[in-house]
Amino acid sequence: MKTLSWLIRRELWENKAIWAMPLIVGALLLLAATFGDIDLGPAASLMPPDQPRVCGALVLFGFDVALFFVMTLYSIWYLLDCLYIDRKDRSVLFWRALPVSDTQAVLSKLATALIVIPLVSFAAADVTTLGMALAITLRGKGASDVLWQSQNWLQLQVLWVYLMATMAIWYLPIAGWLLAISAWARRSVLLWAVMPLLVPYLIERWLLRTHAIGQLIVGRLSGFVSHAFHNNADEAFSLATVIDKEDTPAIAAARTAWDLIDAAGFFLNPATWAGVAVGIVLIAVAIELRRRRADA
Repeated sequence: MKTLSWLIRRELWENKAIWAMPLIVGALLLLAATFGDIDLGPAASLMPPDQPRVCGALVLFGFDVALFFVMTLYSIWYLLDCLYIDRKDRSVLFWRALPVSDTQAVLSKLATALIVIPLVSFAAADVTTLGMALAITLRGKGASDVLWQSQNWLQLQVLWVYLMATMAIWYLPIAGWLLAISAWARRSVLLWAVMPLLVPYLIERWLLRTHAIGQLIVGRLSGFVSHAFHNNADEAFSLATVIDKEDTPAIAAARTAWDLIDAAGFFLNPATWAGVAVGIVLIAVAIELRRRRADA
């Protein structure tokens, strides 16, 4: 465990983008909140006094989405590049001279992509969101009763933790595939990651006129929300126009995060654990490939 922790620290030292990228994105968002044309007053004026959390929840969630999206893209690239670059710069030979096994090396990179990068993104999103909320409030843009809602903050924390845990499990086969390609490919890792999946799909479509492979791939890539949340997950923090007792427009939240999370449905779903099994096999393949190959 100590060796694994030390290897993860090494990944943080060698891949400065893990912490630099959230800082840059967070700084840009803070600049937008400080000097941009953001005014929550009109939205807040439409809400009855007991429902200021609606607009605030949407705004806070929107702040986090930008960082979440950027760090997801970086995690994909990191998984594709991490084992390949070790062979390309021959640093794999140096690490093999140390009491570090290939299994520990691969697992440290997997943990960095699925745990460390999301945690760094989570921390950066929290700090950035607080800073943006403070900046908008100080500018007097109608945010004092909209953004500072304790219920919203608590829901966002729970939602982030749930997303990190469930996405790490659901996308384990994707991570395993990217690691295996990174350990095997001599060049053009992105091309090799896509072509073995794209070619069978095209052949099936042209020859058999079916799309089973495509459905399988799309289901794994985009099926996370339908498995981890209830069917009405698209209503999370959404705005719905309603009419109050005085026949004036108001804004109300259809659901809360507590109602949307479907942990039982996710963890009891066979597709979840089938993906875990495939992911474990692919990670084992990546470890074996790293053990056998030392050149890029």
